[in-house]
Amino acid sequence: MLRLLFSLVLTLCFLTPAINAADKKGNPKPTQADVSYGPYKMNKLDFWQAEGKGPRPILVHIHGGGWIGGDKARIGNIKPFLDKGISYASVNYRLTGEAPLPAPVHDAARAIQFIRSKAGEWNLNKNKIVLTGGSAGACTSMWLLLHDDLADPKSKDPVLRESTRVTAAAVGGGQTSIDPKVIEPWLGPNVLKHAMIHKAVGGKSMQDVMDNYEKHEALYKEFSPYNHLTSDDPPLLMTYNNNMKLPSENAGHGIHHPVYGVKMKEKADKAGTECHLLIPGVSKSKKYKNTNDFLMDKLLSKDK
Repeated sequence: MLRLLFSLVLTLCFLTPAINAADKKGNPKPTQADVSYGPYKMNKLDFWQAEGKGPRPILVHIHGGGWIGGDKARIGNIKPFLDKGISYASVNYRLTGEAPLPAPVHDAARAIQFIRSKAGEWNLNKNKIVLTGGSAGACTSMWLLLHDDLADPKSKDPVLRESTRVTAAAVGGGQTSIDPKVIEPWLGPNVLKHAMIHKAVGGKSMQDVMDNYEKHEALYKEFSPYNHLTSDDPPLLMTYNNNMKLPSENAGHGIHHPVYGVKMKEKADKAGTECHLLIPGVSKSKKYKNTNDFLMDKLLSKDK
């Protein structure tokens, strides 16, 4: 009995900081938690329903972690959005240890389709779905923002008949390309030391992946958001830290390097799409001071 009690105390000690951390942000409990949006165990999302007249806009968070780890519980302060009548969802997806690409990104796409399918029940405006996330969540968000619609009008699954297109995205520290033959010239060799790059395609190591690059090339090209940007894409805002040193200093610096944003911004400007890049002391937007300014504008504007 004493051993059991000791075990329970230890468990509570480890859990308490996480519980308190969530409480300190002032976030209410989800209206619905662990909602299943697909057939896999990790296909779960949390949903917070905002009050307001008429269908509500929704901000969807896709967590980071290199597609290797992370969890939908890792959200910031969402109360300012709920207070403005903006609903919120946070999404889990399969990680590359269980299933490499396309699984993590296609799961997130299905989550958007599922949320759209719930528009009537959850009082949502299908034309006001905005994405946010950091790191791999940023990469996924940008991919969804820029990729052609994945809707299949002929699918027997009503969820898959819904659109994957969104209104806008605001992301932090995101990889605009994951193709090693693109990012090494951009950033130097240290970026390839990050496990995200080889694990994304199910590789055992970076050397294994490069020795068999032709096998993985299609996945790398497909899931690099940079490759999908065209002139008709929705607005994007990217934020990065201001360590512009090249080549990148280490794996962590390389995988979140500001040059990812610089390259995307250059391409977006040439294409004529709305793109904002915020790097302290390096790049700023004429219209938005920070991420929340952009998000509130895109979610609350009257245009469709």
